[in-house]
Amino acid sequence: MKLSVVIPAYNEEGSIAQTVTAIQQTLDAEGIGDHEIVCVDDNSKDDTARIIKALEAADPRVRYHLSPLPGGFGFAVRAGLDVFEGDAVAIMMADLSDSPNDLVAYYRLLQAGYDCAFGSRFMAGGSTHDYPSTKLYMNRIVNLGIRALFGHGYNDTTNAFKAYRREVIETIQPLLSPHFNLTVEIPLKAVVRGHSYAITPITWRNRQAGESKLKLQEMGSRYAYVVLMVFLEHHLSRGDYRSGASGVTHRWRAGRPGARAAGGEGAGDDVLVVPEDEGNA
Repeated sequence: MKLSVVIPAYNEEGSIAQTVTAIQQTLDAEGIGDHEIVCVDDNSKDDTARIIKALEAADPRVRYHLSPLPGGFGFAVRAGLDVFEGDAVAIMMADLSDSPNDLVAYYRLLQAGYDCAFGSRFMAGGSTHDYPSTKLYMNRIVNLGIRALFGHGYNDTTNAFKAYRREVIETIQPLLSPHFNLTVEIPLKAVVRGHSYAITPITWRNRQAGESKLKLQEMGSRYAYVVLMVFLEHHLSRGDYRSGASGVTHRWRAGRPGARAAGGEGAGDDVLVVPEDEGNA
C-alpha cells in the first residue's frame, strides 16, 4: 500500500526540511519505502519553495506542488489531495508538530482494514507539549461540542493530522473549506458517510520555528458553518451520500463502545475502535 503524505507549507523555511527528512527516515526505518511526500507551497514569501525543490531533486519521492489558490490552508491541502498518487494519504503539518512515529501507527491501522486512522492528543496515552493555553481551552470546547452533536466517540476532530484510504477522499468530495475549517470537514464527512475508523493516541509538540497560521478570531464562524453543513447532511440527506450509496465497500471493525481493537496487523491495545452504531449516531 503506497502512502502519500500531504504537507501544506506557507513560509516554513525554518522547519520544512527537518520535517520532510524526519518523516522519510522514520518511514524507511519501518519498511514503508513505498511512499511520497507532497509538499504544497501556499505561495510562500520566504525560501520554502527553494528548499522543497532541493529535497525533490535529492529524492524523487518528495514532490513540490504550488497551490493554485493562494491564501488558505484548506486550499493548499485540497490541492495536495487532488494530486497525490498513493493508495492512502495522511495530512501532516510542516512544523514537525506531528510525530512521524504516529504516522506509522496510522499506516498500520489502514493496513489492518480501517478506512480512516484518527489520532487523539487527549485520550489515554496521548499528549501535548507547550500547547498555548488559550488555544487549548478553545480546542477542548469546540471538540466537546462536535462530539456532542455527532456522537462519534472522538475528542480531537479539529486536529488536521489524520490518514485516509484513497476511496474516502473520493467519496467526501467536493471539499469546500478554504481555511483551517477543512480539518473538520474531512473527518466529519468521512464519519457521516459511513467510513470505518479507529482512534489511537498521538503526541503533539508546538512548533520550534516560524509562526502559527491559525487565527482563532477568524475561525469561529467558519468552523460553525462546516459543522452545521455536515450535521444537516447527516440528518436530512437520508443517506444519499453514504459510502455504500457511492459503491464503496464499508469495512467496519465493530465492537462495544470504548472497546479495544483486536486482531489484524497494527491493531494494538492502545487503539480505540468505534462501532458502527456509535460512529453514525
